Amino acid sequence: MVIFPAIDILGGKAVRLLKGDYDKVTVYSDDPYSVARTFVSKGCKAIHIVDLDGAREGSAVNMAIVRTIAQIPDILSEIGGGIRNLDTVCRYLDAGISRVILGTAALENPAFLKEAVGRFGERIAVGVDMKDGKVAVKGWLETSKKDGLEFLRELEDMGVRSAIVTDISRDGAMRGTNLELYKTIASCCKLDITASGGVSSLDDVKALKETGVYGAIIGKAYYTGAIRLEDALEVSR
Repeated sequence: MVIFPAIDILGGKAVRLLKGDYDKVTVYSDDPYSVARTFVSKGCKAIHIVDLDGAREGSAVNMAIVRTIAQIPDILSEIGGGIRNLDTVCRYLDAGISRVILGTAALENPAFLKEAVGRFGERIAVGVDMKDGKVAVKGWLETSKKDGLEFLRELEDMGVRSAIVTDISRDGAMRGTNLELYKTIASCCKLDITASGGVSSLDDVKALKETGVYGAIIGKAYYTGAIRLEDALEVSR
């Protein structure tokens, strides 16, 4: 299982939101690049980046910062947040990002998703943010009527290989991850699933590994010291 430490960027800073609420933000660093370098020094081989400004505004607001992180050698870097057209996809990939995550656009514009997957294959992933079983969009500010599991099956049929699934109710809340959700997903689709939201202890990491998910995102638990990345990496192997 791949461990993805997370860097959420808002206003040029590394932050965490509580349950996706932009009014409940904690700043952890003024320098997201230095945070990324710290991840590498601890042995991480992957980094999950979210442009929170981009998610809210629908554009690559923090491209300059993301580009510096993407230049770190030998790291699988993925970015999500506000990626709603092929120009932005190409800009990120050209900047050195390994994988681009489509969120709102994947749901609202299937033709765009299909074209992106057709051109870039495994370098396109989809973020499926779920709230009460439905897919949330636009930086979690709105909830659609689309059932999350149904959407995952549709993605598989379209040729998508990877999905990052977040239970918004758990994100940043340090309540533990939603294991039943990931077990259910594993039983209904064959996508490479990265679990996100609520990973707050090594027990969560161990339990997620047993579900067979491809990866796990660790955010607040790292920043608060609840999980040492070195330990998470050891457990995930």
